[in-house]
Amino acid sequence: MKKIFHFEAPRGRYTCDAAIVWCFDNRFELGFRKFLKRIGVVFSDPIKIAGGARCLAAPEQVSQREFVLDQLRTSMRLHGTRRVILMLHSDCGAYGGLEAFGDDPECERKRLRDDLELAAVNVAAAIPEMAVETYYVDFEGVWTLKEAAAQAAG
Repeated sequence: MKKIFHFEAPRGRYTCDAAIVWCFDNRFELGFRKFLKRIGVVFSDPIKIAGGARCLAAPEQVSQREFVLDQLRTSMRLHGTRRVILMLHSDCGAYGGLEAFGDDPECERKRLRDDLELAAVNVAAAIPEMAVETYYVDFEGVWTLKEAAAQAAG
């Protein structure tokens, strides 16, 4: 083999601040990374899949939910993870985009809020020792469930 790029990475194991279940839509990457830093997540185990936490609430196949739950358990075993962050975002292609909600942002927020709540319940039931946080991301920021509800109402 021929080395084509040099870098140095720490060899020691790390303790994970949080496992992150979110979509691979790159439009939100920079903002969400900054948000994670703000809430103290330095070392994370990202689990990026189309639709993010949707697979934990409304998977197309039950095996999708089980796969992600197994990844969370593996993060716990290998990196001592005790916190999971579940994320859904506006205009997600896995949901059919905003168009699937009749181009109605309030309708979209309600569905994604409901799915985040169900995903959190499902993770808590399957892995009770894991602390669960949920966030909704749109093109203006990151919202907790209560903030997302207030935004939809207001």
